[in-house]
Amino acid sequence: MPTEIKIWEVTADGSLNSIPNAQISLEEQLETWLEQDISIISSNYMVIGRQVTTDFGGVIDLLCLDSSGDIVVVELKRGKTPREVTAQALDYASWVADLSHQQITDIANDYLPENKLLEIAFQGAFGEDLPETLNEGHSVLIVAESMDSSTERIVKYLSDKGIRINVLTVQHFSSEDGKKLLARTFMIEPSEATEKANTGSKRRKSLTLERISSICEDKGLAALHDGLLTQLESVFPSKGTTASSLAFKGKLANGGARVILSLLPLESEAKQGLKFQVYTKRLAEYLGISIERVESLLPESHEKWTYWGAVNDPDIDYWIGYQGFFKTPEEVAMFAKGLSE
Repeated sequence: MPTEIKIWEVTADGSLNSIPNAQISLEEQLETWLEQDISIISSNYMVIGRQVTTDFGGVIDLLCLDSSGDIVVVELKRGKTPREVTAQALDYASWVADLSHQQITDIANDYLPENKLLEIAFQGAFGEDLPETLNEGHSVLIVAESMDSSTERIVKYLSDKGIRINVLTVQHFSSEDGKKLLARTFMIEPSEATEKANTGSKRRKSLTLERISSICEDKGLAALHDGLLTQLESVFPSKGTTASSLAFKGKLANGGARVILSLLPLESEAKQGLKFQVYTKRLAEYLGISIERVESLLPESHEKWTYWGAVNDPDIDYWIGYQGFFKTPEEVAMFAKGLSE
């Protein structure tokens, strides 16, 4: 049913005073509040754009990234009918679904203050490195001062079908002593909405280090995995897991920590060896050695490789490298020793 928020103030004598709702005169004010403090919606979001124009001629009120690197479209109702605002929000979602890593980075870097790079802002917001893959999923949040039954039916139907859409009701109150208060409520609890959407989500949960170790042991690759993990920890200060890999990271001159080398246990087999992918320019720059030297350290089984999501990136050299397989402990030792030296 439509959401109505009421607030009471507990007075000094223990009685209750109802605080009247005061309509927000300008929805632009609400948009500004959300831009200044997106935690009103979620501490898991960061704003990367305001009034973003789509290729279809529409304008997205606020564009956000969550801590997984997924896009969030935040659309204010602005007096539209339920059908209009929902249809418009879905239209925006159809546009953001195809945004590339580079397009998202460009939008964010144009918006962020003082030419702060997205990678640095993301690290500051979440304490984690910007994922190598962005926008594997996206969600829509409609923000309104009130919600009618038609909006509720439409959004609930879409959510039940696995579409990541929700409504946030934000209401403004003014107390007798002049204090301004904001109250919010979600139509669907965020945890419930996430659970529904995960059924059709393309983004998988990250592997754990324990799970990676177990996979390698089951495939007869434990010695290669353990050898690389032990020796590379002294070379790379940071490592992390994704849904398919163990990634070793290092800071580059052009800013931020970047993935340099990845091990892919799910794509490995005992006969082939332990699969790897390496960005050669990143590794050469990180260690201060030549690309030729990097190539000389690679196992015999390797081939050229380019990260698919960056084929149109102007810095394509940073996305090119090799992939292949470590087959023997000797290859692991030669590679690790060469990096350490």
